[in-house]
Amino acid sequence: MTQDTSRPQRPTPRAGVLDIAAYVPGKSKAAAGVKLHKLSSNETPIGASPKAIEAFQAAAATLEFYPDGAASGLREAIGKAYGLDPARIVCGNGSDDLLHLLAEAYVGEGDEGLYPQYGFLVYPIAIRTAGGVPVVAPEKNRVVDVDALLAAVTEKTKIVFLANPGNPTGSYIPFDEVKRLQAGLPKSVLLVLDSAYAEYVRRNDYEAGLELVSTSDNVVMCRTFSKIHGLAALRIGWMVGPEHVVDAINRIRGPFNVNAPALAAGVAAIEDKEHAGLAADHNELWLPKVTKALEALGLTVVPSVTNFILIDFPDVDGKRAPDADAFLQSRGIVVRRMEAYGLPNSLRMTIGSAEANEATIAALTDFLKG
Repeated sequence: MTQDTSRPQRPTPRAGVLDIAAYVPGKSKAAAGVKLHKLSSNETPIGASPKAIEAFQAAAATLEFYPDGAASGLREAIGKAYGLDPARIVCGNGSDDLLHLLAEAYVGEGDEGLYPQYGFLVYPIAIRTAGGVPVVAPEKNRVVDVDALLAAVTEKTKIVFLANPGNPTGSYIPFDEVKRLQAGLPKSVLLVLDSAYAEYVRRNDYEAGLELVSTSDNVVMCRTFSKIHGLAALRIGWMVGPEHVVDAINRIRGPFNVNAPALAAGVAAIEDKEHAGLAADHNELWLPKVTKALEALGLTVVPSVTNFILIDFPDVDGKRAPDADAFLQSRGIVVRRMEAYGLPNSLRMTIGSAEANEATIAALTDFLKG
């Protein structure tokens, strides 16, 4: 066969793929010789339920068998826990898997996907991967602005991603505002409520989205086992939605997209409400403590309802966020830099163990005095 010199000399990704900024996870290493306190990925300091660990270990005896491709047991356990029809639940390899599947199913070449200014960085990746165009709506004081989202909707808008509470801000909007957003969207636009941190919220005006899902044809809600359930290593997520959306996602998802040990551990975790309660109680104790302590140092902390806080540093030479990050790492404390979110002078800190929280407060005290 004659070589065609007009064709590329190696495989070339389709247009748009190389425009995607790869997602960079939080760091997990600190300076050598110091104890590591990993506060960069919003993981629970309580760890996984002992019952989930036991179920995971038991699953090792049958690794030669494929997992249940329908995730029947896990969907039934989720349905029982939340009063949902298991037929309207889809499980995934983390909620990220489901976010990508939703974009793939509903966003085409040139379509628009909309999300708030400080929305989770996976949203634009999922939109671009599907061939769509990411559209960003501004926030007000690090809080989602429903009016700005609605103003950004066009005829090309096919999907809206809304993390509530938000990541990395930790802020939330009341359920009335979420309902106002849904009511203002065209019925053809899919609203995806990303409720990864819902279990931590202690506000009377908050609702994760189950009511809207049950009464609407264009709303889905995604959740994760990575946060309060402490199963981040196993990558388990789930979504609930209208039958027609569930049908579409099941047609394109991988046939075995959740592994068997994860399915077993997920069932045990969601049934262990006491363990999840311990994690929520720990956060309820330490979130205000850490917030007040850092504010007393002169730092600005965005009001949070989650298991993390966003900290703004003064715009002073030697005291900016990158300087603080380097100082914290020298003490073994790893937090999250925020340049990728357009917040170069902010750090995101997970609420960790008592030891980690106290070490971070002490280190930032020393940093700001130095």
